[in-house]
Amino acid sequence: MTRLRTGIRCLSTLTAVSLTVFPTVLLAEQQPEQPDQVEQAAAPASTSDNGDRANIPLVPDTPTWDSFHGQLNAQKYSPLDQINVDNVGQLEKVWEVHTGDISDGTGDTPATVWSATPVVANDTLYIGTPFYKLIAYNPATGEEKWRFDTQSSREALTQPVLKNRGVAYWEADDPVEGESCQKIVYMGTMDAQLFAIDADTGKPCQNFADNGVLNADQWNIINPKFPLSLLQPPTIVGDHVIFGWAGKDWAYQEAPAGTVFSVNARTGEREWTFEAIPEDIREKTGTANVWTHMSADEQNGLIYLPVSSPSPNYWGGNRKEDIPLGTSTTALDVDTGEVVWSRQWVHHDLWDYDINAAPTLMDITVDGEEIPALVQATKMGFLFVVNRLTGEDVWPIEERPVPQGDGSVEGEVYAPTQPFPTKPAPLLDQSKKPEIWGLADAVGFGQCTRLWDELTYEGMYTPPTTRGEGTLAYPDSAGGVQWGGVAFDPESQTAIVNTSHIVQTVKLYSREDYEKADSGSGNESGFSPQEGSPYGMRLEVADNWLGMPCWEPPFGEIVAIDMHTGDIKWRKPVGASQQFGFFMPERWGSPTIGGPAVTAGGVIFIGASMDAKVRAYSLETGEKLWEDQTQAPVVANPSVYEYDGRQYVAFVSGGNTILKDQVGDQIAVYALPEDKD
Repeated sequence: MTRLRTGIRCLSTLTAVSLTVFPTVLLAEQQPEQPDQVEQAAAPASTSDNGDRANIPLVPDTPTWDSFHGQLNAQKYSPLDQINVDNVGQLEKVWEVHTGDISDGTGDTPATVWSATPVVANDTLYIGTPFYKLIAYNPATGEEKWRFDTQSSREALTQPVLKNRGVAYWEADDPVEGESCQKIVYMGTMDAQLFAIDADTGKPCQNFADNGVLNADQWNIINPKFPLSLLQPPTIVGDHVIFGWAGKDWAYQEAPAGTVFSVNARTGEREWTFEAIPEDIREKTGTANVWTHMSADEQNGLIYLPVSSPSPNYWGGNRKEDIPLGTSTTALDVDTGEVVWSRQWVHHDLWDYDINAAPTLMDITVDGEEIPALVQATKMGFLFVVNRLTGEDVWPIEERPVPQGDGSVEGEVYAPTQPFPTKPAPLLDQSKKPEIWGLADAVGFGQCTRLWDELTYEGMYTPPTTRGEGTLAYPDSAGGVQWGGVAFDPESQTAIVNTSHIVQTVKLYSREDYEKADSGSGNESGFSPQEGSPYGMRLEVADNWLGMPCWEPPFGEIVAIDMHTGDIKWRKPVGASQQFGFFMPERWGSPTIGGPAVTAGGVIFIGASMDAKVRAYSLETGEKLWEDQTQAPVVANPSVYEYDGRQYVAFVSGGNTILKDQVGDQIAVYALPEDKD
């Protein structure tokens, strides 16, 4: 992801002035006649060490928001309807807290990026902070119950910032009366430590690993260039605590090989591991890790992994062999870690197209047939829809020819085809260069036109080049969809997703040229060495001298999709671009980080935008129904929960310097006035 604020930040100033004057496992060199699917194990039985799973519904029977996406299905759906389209405009802030864990990066402490979803369980709201503290609050008042400080180092070891996406919650099916840690909250740190804390008392669980702390870096034995940072909370399925790790993007050719671990919830003992990279090539490449959350179908004993791309991200001459599980959705047997099926969404990935969001699981009816499905959102702006039990297409996914490079990159190979979904339609049109925004071009005295002329683009999957200003990427690492993923209303079978429209430029430099060109990097932007490979790289937003985006708005949208047909129901610009106190017209939209939540009241809740506002939209029409201002951009998914008969919506306003230099430490919680149900 790129520092998008550099491409948006001057819009407000300019306006203020102007108002006053398939299935994959094959590398694409091998073109399959049928969809690229791999099956390596039989589908697991609906039983586990925790007992019979057969009666566990995909959608919980009671309102649940006890994990990163609300529920293990990643639907981000609440059956609560006390707040609905008729009264959501009356929402008021009923409590807020400031954790105190915040840094703008101007001092000795790196900037904070806070993307934590509030987890509500055990009559408590739990949160993790970017200073790696766990805090428990009363869900109705915000009164603090306890806090635990991991004492983790405030060093940006693998990221340019301090980053935290929250906590995970587990409780025993058969709690032992009087025993501690029958309910546990887990949180990881950038230095690869996983903490298990008693959910009632805030004290470490002594029987878990080493007195409540598991050192995941003990398993970092292949190319240990950096610690296995645990920035995303684990995914809890039964008594399994399952987690991947985050690393250092674009830095190395050889890096730790992507591994997912399952450990016992009570003891921290390792149960199984999953390796995305074939054993015979692990030492010469790396990553293909799972750095975001996962989803799970408990009834069928499956956990779904969104797998990232191998290293180095923008050159693949070191990894010409088949890496079928890279940039994929891979379904594992949750009890054994064995692969049940896998779909690769990008062959021989040269674009850092990590699968960055948990697939959303859903039961849909298509042409009269009930289908156990999943939707995988991607950075490419594609939504792939498959049967979640088999990996088979719901609507056809086609292998189509893609650009083959201009010959400027030595040692590279290119996949001749890539998977394209036929439905739903792409969230943005990548078939041609986006139209130049006339306003930005005029302010830049033709700078955008000149840049467009110097950028190579032959459509989606145009490979990186060393020529001119490089390759136009639409989208690239910034992502058409980010880790918030897709929300789903099971009643109307409507999917909701927010998307960014961002144009970036990617250029490769020979090692000699890179040493001359390198002028530093920001928060996941600028120059990066890809050390060990023949090429360094540069990734930037395509903007003019004033920082205005060169491409036409809108810069972000929210989209609703009818999952009976795969057709778009409606799409609207979302949020507003904002900087220096000025707000742009909402018809221009905003780049977005974070995702939506949807309720049985017919309401979509979302933050995600530059302007640091939180909003409610009508599920049926997309009409904006409510908004409020928070401290910083809300780049976390909201939480929707009920406590003592009252419905609440909670937002973490933490900010992300990728959007703009505005960070926060606020939890803002909203409800209807008590006398206006």
